Amino acid sequence: MQPSVLRLADIDGTPVEALLARYGLHLVRVADGQAIPGSYWGEDEAGIIGHEVYARSDTPVHSLLHEAGHLIVLPPERRATTHTDATDSIAEEDAVCYLQIVLGGTLPGVGRVRVMTDMDTWGYTFRLGSAQAWFEQDAENAREWLIARQLLTAAGEPV
Repeated sequence: MQPSVLRLADIDGTPVEALLARYGLHLVRVADGQAIPGSYWGEDEAGIIGHEVYARSDTPVHSLLHEAGHLIVLPPERRATTHTDATDSIAEEDAVCYLQIVLGGTLPGVGRVRVMTDMDTWGYTFRLGSAQAWFEQDAENAREWLIARQLLTAAGEPV
């Protein structure tokens, strides 16, 4: 567990729940110390099953946003059957990384910069060396992928 990243317990969960609900998703809070269902990485990392995102109070916010992003980008028929692992391409994974940063910018007490910093702390790797450098200078394909699927406006805001 990395104590330096922002955790669900550190923020107001109500805006997170509202954000997920916008996309037809539901936040399921898991009791502290219990295994998180649908977690690809285990430990304190968020999990996904169908329309539900599972998290504990110690789940990193960036993880919750990333896993929610996987469900958001999926077509309805795939979302309903998703359990734990959702990615089927590098393009989709890049789009999810981009979306998690954008969504973080909509949450009070989080913000894009904090999400990118926490991504770096967790160990995401980008060829430009940081999530922020990737987002600002090298993520045009991910941005276009999201715009083409009407998940992001041309101005870069989530739909």
